Amino acid sequence: MDSDKVLTLAKRRGFLWPSSEIYGGIAGFYDYGPLGSTMKRNIEDIWRRYYVLGEGFAEISSTMISPEEVFVASGHVKEFLDFLVECTKCGEVFRADHMVRDFEPNADALSAGELAAIIDRENVVCLRCKGTLSSPKPFNLMFELGIGAGLKGGRKGYLRPETAQGIFTNFGLLYRHFREKMPFGVVQIGRGFRNEISPRQGVIRLRELNMAEAELFIKSEDDSWPKYQELSGEKLTLVPNEGEMVSISLGEAVEKGIIKKQVLGYFVALTQKFLVDVGVDPEKLRFRQHLKDEMAHYAADCWDAEAKTSFGWVELVGVADRTCYDLQGHIDHSKQDLRAFERYEEATEVEKKKVIVKPEVLGPKFKKDAGKIKMALEGMNPEDLAGKDSVTVNVDGKNFEVEKDCFVLDTVKEKISGERYVPNVIEPSYGIDRIFYTVLEHAYHEEDDYVTLRLDSRIAPISVGVFPLMAKSELIDKAKPIDDKLRSKGIMTYYDESGSIGRRYARMDEVGTPFCITVDYDTLKDDGVTIRDRDTKEQARVKITEILEVLGRLLEGKVALVDLAI
Repeated sequence: MDSDKVLTLAKRRGFLWPSSEIYGGIAGFYDYGPLGSTMKRNIEDIWRRYYVLGEGFAEISSTMISPEEVFVASGHVKEFLDFLVECTKCGEVFRADHMVRDFEPNADALSAGELAAIIDRENVVCLRCKGTLSSPKPFNLMFELGIGAGLKGGRKGYLRPETAQGIFTNFGLLYRHFREKMPFGVVQIGRGFRNEISPRQGVIRLRELNMAEAELFIKSEDDSWPKYQELSGEKLTLVPNEGEMVSISLGEAVEKGIIKKQVLGYFVALTQKFLVDVGVDPEKLRFRQHLKDEMAHYAADCWDAEAKTSFGWVELVGVADRTCYDLQGHIDHSKQDLRAFERYEEATEVEKKKVIVKPEVLGPKFKKDAGKIKMALEGMNPEDLAGKDSVTVNVDGKNFEVEKDCFVLDTVKEKISGERYVPNVIEPSYGIDRIFYTVLEHAYHEEDDYVTLRLDSRIAPISVGVFPLMAKSELIDKAKPIDDKLRSKGIMTYYDESGSIGRRYARMDEVGTPFCITVDYDTLKDDGVTIRDRDTKEQARVKITEILEVLGRLLEGKVALVDLAI
């Protein structure tokens, strides 16, 4: 398959347009045209049916801009980077790992020194002018911006590189929304922003991208999932980070330890069902486990859904075990309690050592700082204070030396009714733009210069073409009310009366419209119309009064037109 053919069609017919093209455009930015916007929304709506309706996850919509502190806590300020190299002759910039992929299959896991060594050893030069490349330099992929104005210069922030952090920072509110019951899931569909160094693969690598992410909050030791058995027989093509590629059921993969957690495996299988549902070819789909040195900074395990395209194997979805990394990071940096509470069936009494502060001694010594010092002391581990003459306490960035006459260590009995813990997170993260493109490419069929997009009827931007056989008033008067009625029932149509009927069918086939309705001169006699199937070219005669019922069944896949064919 030639990606140029797919992208040319996508531009010509209003699926995808290079952004700001009248000003020369800029790599990594694409606009969705009229057909593309509808098709993308259809894909997202099916995704919502899987996660919001099917799994009972809640949906939120958080801001695309957050203050720097959020991304310091999440690790993105420190870890979210790639290495770049610059041509010393023409100034062109490249991603260093992309320049050495022919020599190292896992290039994105290499350090700057390792990348430099390969570039030097293999004499890798500029792709444009063959000039010498600079040493690899780290480049953070987040878009930095200033929030606010004034003499103080406002506040530093970033455009979000993922939608997930808005879910994590709202965890306390979401926990209460779910009545403090675990586990629970939350989803978000929206834009992410990544300042890619050199995007050169159409919509595969974008600087402004559409994402659909789900965050499932569980207790760390929880491994099972209530609906696991429903998908345990699902056949998966797996590429583990150790061993050979294997075709195996989810149940077998979990039993053999290829997929470590049942709950992680469930969402791998659910991801496959969704991707196939929206039109990814199952014969061109696999799940590849990240190598240990390839894992994101927050992940303990991750499986990528990869599709074979003209660009090679492309990651569409990452299903990751993010552990408790994110919530713990926000707890540490915000000093807010983002833990869940598990209540025991029966309270238990335990003995434990505690730090007992003497306010009558602490108060006169530290005055206005005594309250905060008291809280800090009570939060310390008693074992760390045993046998010490004094302890250093940090309050608001200032150190205080507290002598042992200000506190005592004592053993007390406490009733414990439950325990607090930081939840772990399982995250399926979907790249909508990559899924969109892959579906277009996998649906593209060309035979003798005749192009058909074999899109699933649920995601096709136009469901039905409505045509009078000829542009005659008596036929138009019959066709127009049919078009109006279908639209009033929520069916997306395209009315066309120009050109030959063959040309009109061809236009609809090219944009993936699954069915066309033609009003002809027989309609004036029998009140029937002809419905045509895009893929089989079969036709069936249906009464106008039955169109809604028949189309509903056809679009839902409950019946094939061949069963009705004339």
